[in-house]
Amino acid sequence: MLTGFLLDNNFQFFASGWTQFAAAFGTAFLIMLIFGRSFIRLMHKWQGKGQPISENVPLEHLKKAGTPSMGGILVIVSILISSLLFMPIFNAPAWIALGALVAFGLIGFADDYKKIKSQSKKASNGLSPALRLVIEGVCVVVLAYLINKTMPGYVPNLSVVLGSSIVLPFDSWQIGYLFGVPLTLGFLYYIFAYFVICGSANATNITDGLDGLLAKLYMPVLIVLVVALYGSTRIGFMDAVMFLPETSGLYAVLGGAFGAVLGFLWFNAKPAAIFMGDVGSLALGGFMGTVAMLLKSEIIMCVAAGMMVLILLSSFIQTMCFKITRKITGTGKRVFLRAPLHHHFEELGWPETKIVDRFFVLGLLFAGLALVLLKFA
Repeated sequence: MLTGFLLDNNFQFFASGWTQFAAAFGTAFLIMLIFGRSFIRLMHKWQGKGQPISENVPLEHLKKAGTPSMGGILVIVSILISSLLFMPIFNAPAWIALGALVAFGLIGFADDYKKIKSQSKKASNGLSPALRLVIEGVCVVVLAYLINKTMPGYVPNLSVVLGSSIVLPFDSWQIGYLFGVPLTLGFLYYIFAYFVICGSANATNITDGLDGLLAKLYMPVLIVLVVALYGSTRIGFMDAVMFLPETSGLYAVLGGAFGAVLGFLWFNAKPAAIFMGDVGSLALGGFMGTVAMLLKSEIIMCVAAGMMVLILLSSFIQTMCFKITRKITGTGKRVFLRAPLHHHFEELGWPETKIVDRFFVLGLLFAGLALVLLKFA
């Protein structure tokens, strides 16, 4: 909105994506800093005892009891305000990304609210996993359909891009006919989207377990997505990125996300004054996966988020190993001392700050590898 007004009044430098990025970044960051302390007091008053500490975390976490949660609400609001101010108002990719942010944020809000209201310490005291995955699946189908509709005419329908030249157009792979109607593998695109967007959402959700961890692992991924965005709006800058000019509206959206997450870290660094909550972690994850799909950079995003992927896998491996061995032997066996991965290192006696900082270093290395692949894959 503000960008349109400024351009109409001959402030042409606001036509630059980087100007929109910087303006949205600064706005979101200032919103977090200015309203953060008041928001924390409001959440503390509303939540009372705060979100209960789960029984599945190390005992060291009990001292965090009473810390308010749902800080992701302010993160989402900051991103929305800064984006709407500085993005091109009729840009479809920007609206789709913000739609993913809000949709997954609402799912997380329902989960958080149920946990706080019940005050149960059971890990399953929020929405049931099955219900949450179904709701997320519905959101993904809508998002994937809209994402596909934003692609330029030279990008095949329902396609996935691998590297710089391999494009898999699932709708053109016929597997037969049904009553004269050709059957294609187009549904695989939606399955792929489910893994990308829901996988991102649940990876960020599980990563949000230590003070400052999610913010420090999320920002390097944002940097990679911003570079991918620059490549997608500049012909010849990167061979591994498709030319997608409409995605230029994402500059302000990514700038707002970067500023909001950095501002949240100001209050979430150890000792955390507020937790992100599922409302924030699911929103940021769904947003991250959606932006990657809009940029046709899903594989690159997965590499950049390598630490989040490892954390998600550690939880999956722990659960499956325990269930399988219990069924075979009657006694469940565990691979890790505690899952997800950061809790394993806590059980080994590592201080929380050391775990966060070392995971951050590894996150930077994964992001660096993603940038190399982005340029030369």
